[in-house]
Amino acid sequence: VTAKGISRDKGDRMAAEGVGVITVPDNRWARVDIKSIGLLPNAIAKQQAKDAGAKEAWFVDRDGYVTEGASTTAWIVTEEGALVTRPNGSDILPGVTRLTASDVARSFGLEIVERKFSVQEAKAAREAFMTAASTVVMPIVRIDGEAVADGRPGPVATRLRAAFHAAAEKAR
Repeated sequence: VTAKGISRDKGDRMAAEGVGVITVPDNRWARVDIKSIGLLPNAIAKQQAKDAGAKEAWFVDRDGYVTEGASTTAWIVTEEGALVTRPNGSDILPGVTRLTASDVARSFGLEIVERKFSVQEAKAAREAFMTAASTVVMPIVRIDGEAVADGRPGPVATRLRAAFHAAAEKAR
């Protein structure tokens, strides 16, 4: 067992700037919803992201749709303000942080749409972000080196991150 501490201060500094992601082909087996030790493609994708100067790699299926990150859930915010993430199924690992972020977003009256989205739609989105236990809600400002919107963290991701931390503190 390996344990690694998570620094909220470091996460907050990263969130203030936003992070980049790269896209990679999703070459994993057909049941990624089953959490197993078979995570070699995820580890390789994470290393590819690091080598490219990015924080995360988003997997893309053969039809050009984002499935999920190597260790995160992928989200975009549409021009209309809806939060879009891929529906749970055999092609993604369901995340607890995804569920909590959805609940927090709904409490703000934000619309959650579970559907596929393409890399091009993500690059043209108002915002993009990822969720995970290690990063909570992390704004994405670059996809494959291209700026998302104005290249800065957006208000939806920033607000969700703050509310997520507030909810966690309240639950203590």
